[in-house]
Amino acid sequence: MTGQTAEAARLRDFLKDFWKRLAGQGQPDRGAGWNPVDTYRPAALLMSASTLAAAGLCIGIALLAADMPIAILASLAALVACTRLMAATLFHRRLGTDETESSRKWEQMHEAGSWSCAVLAGLLACTTLLRSPDTVLHLLSIALATSYAGGISGRNAGRVSTTIGQSVLVLAPTAAGLWLTGETGYRLLAIVFAVMMFGVAEISATTQRLIVESLRGQRDKAQLAVKYERLARYDSLTGVENRMAMQMRLRDIFERNRKPQDAVAILWMDLDRFKEINDTLGHMVGDQLLCAVSEKLAEALDGRGHVARFGGDEFVLICPETGRETARAIAADVMDHFQHSFEVSGHNLNITASIGIAIGPQDGRDMDELMQHADVALYEAKRDGRNRAVIFTWSMKEVFNRIHEVENGLRQAIEKGELALHFQPIFDLATGNIVTCEALMRWEHPRLGRVPPSEFIPAAERIGIIEQLSIWALREACTAAAEWPSDVRVAVNISPASLTSGELPRTVIATLLETGLPARRLELEVTESLFLEDNRHTSQMLRELQLIGLKLVLDDFGTGYSSLSYLRSYSFDTIKVDQSFMAAIGNSREDQAIIQAVSHIAKTLDMETVAEGIETEDQLRHAREAGFNSGQGFLLCPPQPRDRMSEVLAAGTGMPDALAPARPAARRRRA
Repeated sequence: MTGQTAEAARLRDFLKDFWKRLAGQGQPDRGAGWNPVDTYRPAALLMSASTLAAAGLCIGIALLAADMPIAILASLAALVACTRLMAATLFHRRLGTDETESSRKWEQMHEAGSWSCAVLAGLLACTTLLRSPDTVLHLLSIALATSYAGGISGRNAGRVSTTIGQSVLVLAPTAAGLWLTGETGYRLLAIVFAVMMFGVAEISATTQRLIVESLRGQRDKAQLAVKYERLARYDSLTGVENRMAMQMRLRDIFERNRKPQDAVAILWMDLDRFKEINDTLGHMVGDQLLCAVSEKLAEALDGRGHVARFGGDEFVLICPETGRETARAIAADVMDHFQHSFEVSGHNLNITASIGIAIGPQDGRDMDELMQHADVALYEAKRDGRNRAVIFTWSMKEVFNRIHEVENGLRQAIEKGELALHFQPIFDLATGNIVTCEALMRWEHPRLGRVPPSEFIPAAERIGIIEQLSIWALREACTAAAEWPSDVRVAVNISPASLTSGELPRTVIATLLETGLPARRLELEVTESLFLEDNRHTSQMLRELQLIGLKLVLDDFGTGYSSLSYLRSYSFDTIKVDQSFMAAIGNSREDQAIIQAVSHIAKTLDMETVAEGIETEDQLRHAREAGFNSGQGFLLCPPQPRDRMSEVLAAGTGMPDALAPARPAARRRRA
């Protein structure tokens, strides 16, 4: 019974919605002067015509009948029909307004009139058949009853109780009247009317079933449409809008707002070091963190904009009608919310965010340009240390374009032959001879000209081709060194990416075999950044390379963390003291003390020392006094192209005479 009641309730709701649609509710605005009742007018005219026809029949019967009871019943039936017509008209007009209570009363009046008409039509037919001998009146009354019963099954659209109830009230008295006349033809007609009652009931039940099935289908389609729409517009993990919905919203804002003032602010946010959390604690924790972040963002916005997940750990905040100052305030609120840690699955996570801000239409004339400039501002925020918000300026675009051009050009630089190696010699401070040449990469861009290593080396690390460049430099350096005197070594800088990949030993051995260079003449320079993570695999690999005769050099010593612990843990052959200690050594007692201490420690550990960045004679003097083995710098010799370096080494040229040691050193002799 509960299921039937629920179905009946849904059916009633469906029928009400049907009538409301006829009355124009829920339809789009069709302009000024449009009346929602106009939509219902065709159906209203049809109902009015049938009601007026029934009223006409009743009036005709009343006028033709000589019997007072028949005339009274016919008049009452005509009056009720006209009243129903008025109630129906007013009811449907109320459906076009918000006067729910009033329309409900008119609906009840209409329903009561319907049952009254059924009773009067049945009684009129029965009374006419029993009290009047006039066959014309019989025909009119039977036609009235038949048409009313037939119309019930259509007008009530499958409402079984109403259809059967009103059909019985009309057809049963009519069939009784036909039977009681006693005539054979009338009795046959009475049987037909009795069968008709069962037919109307079956038709009503079938109609109801079809409508319910249609209703279920519409409901399922509507639910499916809502589901697909949500999947298409919302991020399945966080529940905020996705990239497609964000783009649609931005496009709509730009299409609607053509005013010159601020139209929209874009805050492109990226979580700092999210990958570390995701890789360390797992994707489940990472996903929960993203959900918590989306909630924090909605809280920080406080109704001033919309949150969308752009992808991964990137979110975009769209703030309509927002200028620069307001955008700064929103970004500050977001940063404040990230000052508090996130509690995720028992982990207390502290995470920061970088934000790039662009304001339209000043920073972008369309959606794509505005998004691009917000991305440029985000890149600037991350480049300058992260955990900060940066507003786009057009000067950033120039920097970004250069970075983009450098990165794109670098991918093809090796194939196009744009890269070259220069070599800067390292001199023995006691003899003045060249003992090693450090390979330094140079790049001549076809449009930008010479791009400094300080610019393209970080770019290579960003785009993931630094290992490829390191392998190329290693092969080129070994090829060049194979042509030099046998007592001159070559030093090659190795990136941490090459060491951590695990392919370095195989690459080094293959390169040495290919070029014929002895392993003892190759030095690999590594920086302290490599040892920030305690990687046993890297340590073992470096020791294996030393076992085959390679020299291991610690470059830029003193600029990292816990440098002394590296000297204890790794057997370096050489230590290169960073040039920052040599720059002000003439005026800095602290720097003098540091290089003297480093030199003493290195001698105790049987390591050689190199002073980098020697640019003045005073710096050279301090390096000798501190006991450094070797020196390198522009004062002694700037980096030279490969051909020029080969000429210098072939000539046996050493340190310039003005800088050579006081006692002449024996020069190399060559056959």
